[in-house]
Amino acid sequence: MVRTQIYLTESQREELAAIARAEGKKQSELIREAIDRLIDQAGANRRRVILRETAGIWKDRTDLPDFRTIRTEWGRN
Repeated sequence: MVRTQIYLTESQREELAAIARAEGKKQSELIREAIDRLIDQAGANRRRVILRETAGIWKDRTDLPDFRTIRTEWGRN
């Protein structure tokens, strides 16, 4: 692990300490868990943005085969 120093407001520090006591965890553990959730959420948001941006990018292509015909030939409608 890498040591990182952060600044909290007084109320953030007090609430974090209360949560740590209630859950029987160290404050540093709660901070790491919160950061992990933020990273997961940001990753999911990035994936949604990428999917939204790429949706339909092939719709105007004329060099692709007719996929409906191919599916019909395979018996997969």
